[in-house]
Amino acid sequence: MEGESPFDAIIVTAAATHIPQSLVDQLKPGARMVIPIGLPQMYQELMLVAKGKGGTTHTDSVLGVSFVPLVVGDEEPN
Repeated sequence: MEGESPFDAIIVTAAATHIPQSLVDQLKPGARMVIPIGLPQMYQELMLVAKGKGGTTHTDSVLGVSFVPLVVGDEEPN
């Protein structure tokens, strides 16, 4: 996906333990991403990440959710 960035929006459909900087870097200025953050089978928050025109980011918690873990490449689920 990195070769096709930057993106207007990214929707992540698996939970990560943190917001991956590699995904934030792929957002265009003015773009948004939604991503569930939290531990597997624990409380998770759906986060909205907005990238400002100057490249700064702002995050807001939208609501509590429960998603499967995010697996990146050959890594174990985080």
